[in-house]
Amino acid sequence: MKNLFWILALSLLNIFAVAAEASAVRNSGAHWVSQNSLVFFKQPTAVRFELELGLADKSKKPIRLNPNGTFKGDQFPHLKDLSVATINLSADVMKDLLKNELVLNQYSDQGLLLAASEVQTAGIIDELYTAGTNDADEITDFGASVLADAVQFKVWAPTAKKVKVLLFDANKKPLTPAVLAMQEDRSTGTWVAKGGKDLAFAYYQFEVTVYHPASKKMEVLVVSDPYSHSLSADGFYSQVIDLNDAKTQPEAWSSQARPRVDAPEDNILYEVHIRDFSASDKSIKNPDVRGKYAAFLEKDSDGIKHLTELRAAGLNVIHLMPAFDFGTVNSDPEKTISLDDKLEKVCRINPKNPACTKNFNPEQRLRDLLTGLNPRTGDAQAIIESLRTQDNYNWGYDPFHYTVPQSSYAINPEGAARVVEFRAMVRQLHDMGFKVIMDVVYNHTYAAGLHEKSVLDKIVPNYYHRLNPVTGAIEQSTCCDNTATEHVMMAKLMTDSLAVWARDYRIDGFRFDLMGHQPKNLMLKVRDAVRKIDPNTYFYGEGWNFGEVANNKRFVQSTQMELGGTEIGTYTDRLRDAVRGGSSMDSGKNLRVNQGIGNGLFVVPNDMQAADNNKTKYLNYIDQIQVGLAGNLAQFPLKDTSGKEVVGSGVDYNGSPAGYAKDPADTINYVSKHDNQTLWDNNQYRIAYSVSSADRVRMQALSLAYPLLAQGIPFLHMGCEFLRSKSFLRDSYDYGDWFNAVDFSKQSNNYDVGLPPEVKDKDNWPIISDVLQKSEGRDHVTSAHISLSNAMFLDFIKIRSSSPLFRLRTADEIIKRVSFPNAGANHQAGLVVMKIDNSDLVIDPNIKEIMVVFNNGTTPQTFAYAGAKQFKLHPVQAKGADVLVKTSRANSKGFVVPKFTVAVFVK
Repeated sequence: MKNLFWILALSLLNIFAVAAEASAVRNSGAHWVSQNSLVFFKQPTAVRFELELGLADKSKKPIRLNPNGTFKGDQFPHLKDLSVATINLSADVMKDLLKNELVLNQYSDQGLLLAASEVQTAGIIDELYTAGTNDADEITDFGASVLADAVQFKVWAPTAKKVKVLLFDANKKPLTPAVLAMQEDRSTGTWVAKGGKDLAFAYYQFEVTVYHPASKKMEVLVVSDPYSHSLSADGFYSQVIDLNDAKTQPEAWSSQARPRVDAPEDNILYEVHIRDFSASDKSIKNPDVRGKYAAFLEKDSDGIKHLTELRAAGLNVIHLMPAFDFGTVNSDPEKTISLDDKLEKVCRINPKNPACTKNFNPEQRLRDLLTGLNPRTGDAQAIIESLRTQDNYNWGYDPFHYTVPQSSYAINPEGAARVVEFRAMVRQLHDMGFKVIMDVVYNHTYAAGLHEKSVLDKIVPNYYHRLNPVTGAIEQSTCCDNTATEHVMMAKLMTDSLAVWARDYRIDGFRFDLMGHQPKNLMLKVRDAVRKIDPNTYFYGEGWNFGEVANNKRFVQSTQMELGGTEIGTYTDRLRDAVRGGSSMDSGKNLRVNQGIGNGLFVVPNDMQAADNNKTKYLNYIDQIQVGLAGNLAQFPLKDTSGKEVVGSGVDYNGSPAGYAKDPADTINYVSKHDNQTLWDNNQYRIAYSVSSADRVRMQALSLAYPLLAQGIPFLHMGCEFLRSKSFLRDSYDYGDWFNAVDFSKQSNNYDVGLPPEVKDKDNWPIISDVLQKSEGRDHVTSAHISLSNAMFLDFIKIRSSSPLFRLRTADEIIKRVSFPNAGANHQAGLVVMKIDNSDLVIDPNIKEIMVVFNNGTTPQTFAYAGAKQFKLHPVQAKGADVLVKTSRANSKGFVVPKFTVAVFVK
């Protein structure tokens, strides 16, 4: 009986112990940050701490840790409040441990498991493999290199147990030999193999044996090369290529001229989506060229004629939206759907599409079907929504491989052919006189984990991506799997990739998507590296402050407030919102309530304005616009509309400083880009219903004049000059040619082609219906309207280009020369007046003074100004296509400017 009692007691204790262990905290909240330190979320009653090899031989004893360490947290500020344990192991032992699952266990004084945390290892990996002067981050030949007598393969995979190279011919059949075993350099974590020189232009993959946290087991993974310079059409096979080989270069590649500017402020940026540029261009007779790199080689297409016109006016930079290899468009036309495909193909690929009714006509083309639908319904959007994963469209912010041109824009996407086609496009744009800037996305990847299009995370799992400090999940605040450019080898990959684009593709600058997710010190170092290749390069990007890195939580970010004085440009939302109204987050009735200066706030109020027509907001917007016109400078002095003497940083922008720049090259001025509604669509939401079509066209031109005549650098959305519409669609990233069409023949602006997709804009359908109904056709335009809009746009570019006074190069010069005579408490409603003084003739020997008068109102206005009679209307406007601006006068009373007009006067 006594024995039975003890057996029962021991059984109960076992049950309680198992229950206690089952209730232990399970997370990834342990971080091996240096050779001597692990930091972790300590359980209050924990007294023993052990590092265990989760998948290793259980006969190996856990490593006991000392819980009384210290940790400054300078390198990992988001971990500074965690507990610290010390460890004392040789570098070789640590490198062996990193090839396994590692778990930090915490135990109570009774030996009960309180917490088991998988260890995040990026910190120790960086210290072991990149802290020296001749280790992984000094290697310059990752990837496949064609040497004098061999082809070398090199990949950084310090946590891998084994790596092989798999070799294939052009048909992706195994070569003989089919496999090369790679050898690891223990000091760098790099694996190397060599094969014969005949492997040039062969295809290859890596086979990596590595522990992967996604499956929590040792995996044998086949993956392409993160340092790929050429790929198979589907992107799953890397190709051995030497970018100096003549076979990879178009004719006259080495002899092309590379346009230059004297200063960053001379840049005028024009944002182009490669497919949008030509997909709807009927003047291109070969349909295979539409939407491709090759469209830029056309001689007489409507698109090329327009680019020639832009260049002649002074526009000098083509900003290409993502053109690296992205993961969201299949390059095989047999497997994708275009608007010109017949319904037979559409319904074969997508049989559940709403177009595929019982009585559909298989010979009818999708475009024709959509054209015949009632545009005031959601019928078109339902068809387009269903096609999203099978169509040939995406903006491309989905990096698959960072350093290879995108396949779907190539006529031949296979191997070196797409490299040649991309280079031919760049050469042609250079020959036309344009600099070429690329939109790059190093802040996230399209996929991670074991996804078929995961690359980096299959080679060094959990290193290249930024992990949640507790759960270990990859952060996704950007949209997708965030990369960790604060880690040395991710920073190196970004640097090496940009060097290839600058050196081997002759790209003249880079726009960084969600740049605020990159460390400031990295952006400066990377720019230094690219400047060694191209001293004329220019960097700019989105300096938004949000996500897991917000407010410098993990590092000093590349945000608006941090980059002042660096001459790395950031988009300013201050001028944008003051002109457009509200914010990019507006929806529902706020799209109409929140008018902006460019669409009638206060002076042409719509039906949803308050009794005082939102005068307070209007006055604040006027102050923001004046700061914006002055390069958004933090220290620009002005008298605000209350009569108070302030500087730019003293003007309020939703609780933040309006002015933050320290140099005009810090500021990218814009009122429209690919994100959010186009300028035309935004204006239709907010303009009073009674405003005529002609006046709406003038309001568009007026809005565009703000960034074009501001100090800083103007950024222009392709098609804004054509009154481009996406039929109110807020986010057109994956909605095909129907909503994204641009008509360079100037016959249509693509407005009112169907309600925008329900997924994005259903809450806005009621207000869209109101706008379409109550505007009574005044929101529609003719070809003549589009042509006039384009002509006024070109004139503003010509005016900006005509004098360096619109492109002052220092904050001191702007503060000295720019002022706003209509500022202060006596502000004359509806007018923004900018003066640029050059009485010393230092900046422009031909002009003593410029006065720019923006009349945002419905009637002609006179702005009193002593000495106005000495001014004349700018010769570009005096000879231009806009008849109304020619009625502007400078007389003894002042400047007289007609309604909805920007008049530029010179002395």
